[in-house]
Amino acid sequence: MKKQAVLSLSGGMDSSSLLIHLLATGYQVTALSFDYGQKHRVELERAQELVEYINRKFVNPDSKVKHQVIKLDGLQQLLHSTLITGGNEVPEGHYQQENMKETVVPNRNKIFSSIIQAVALSIANKHEENTCAIAMGIHAGDHAIYPDCRQEFRDADYQAFLAGNWDAEGVHYLTPFLYADKYEILKDGLDSCQMLGLDFDEVYKRTNTSYKPIFIKHAWSDTNAGVWYSDYKSAASVERIEAFIKLGRPDPVAYADETGPVDWETAKHHVVKLLLEHTK
Repeated sequence: MKKQAVLSLSGGMDSSSLLIHLLATGYQVTALSFDYGQKHRVELERAQELVEYINRKFVNPDSKVKHQVIKLDGLQQLLHSTLITGGNEVPEGHYQQENMKETVVPNRNKIFSSIIQAVALSIANKHEENTCAIAMGIHAGDHAIYPDCRQEFRDADYQAFLAGNWDAEGVHYLTPFLYADKYEILKDGLDSCQMLGLDFDEVYKRTNTSYKPIFIKHAWSDTNAGVWYSDYKSAASVERIEAFIKLGRPDPVAYADETGPVDWETAKHHVVKLLLEHTK
């Protein structure tokens, strides 16, 4: 019987890296994605595309990823954040800037955790081992801006979970990237891809890190058909591009700005310039 894990899969680089990390270390994964009215809803499409790609590669049914999108209808109108559809413009720049706190979604990880805990406990109760891991891709870069990504929050939340449920001790948290930066996460993803026989570029082009994705409609189409591109100026995109630069590989995700699609060198140049200015 494989080890069991429930993963919060946003469709971003971190949770997608954690997905293949779990598979490479022998877990059977149930992945949950959440639709809470985020502007960057394309991440849900990318999560589904990644799961489909992985599942095509694995013959053994026990190795296939179970994936479900959970719709949190009604929250969009009640939450205040630049990441929510209808909210203010998502700020640009580096994550260490004070204005990046505008990208906080109130209590987001607590909302997600409660649902994930319920699913993990249900899985644990159904298996003889009576254990299940809750996997989250939180990392060191999140700690300053997002309080619900810090270990003290995770510890307090886990104690509340234990107090509120029978036989919950078999459920435990798995956060291997807690003290890692984006580069270390990406390097782990490269290693996991090699272990699993997955194509690194095929995996990471099926992820979205951009909080300001850009939709470009096909000029030849009479419908709304088109392509979603990542921006390269919002903080999450800057941090991702910085990791790919350090890894020495081009990012397989397609980038664009207000003028249209741009190549990797343009996105890379912008981030290198921004980082030089930030360190002055």
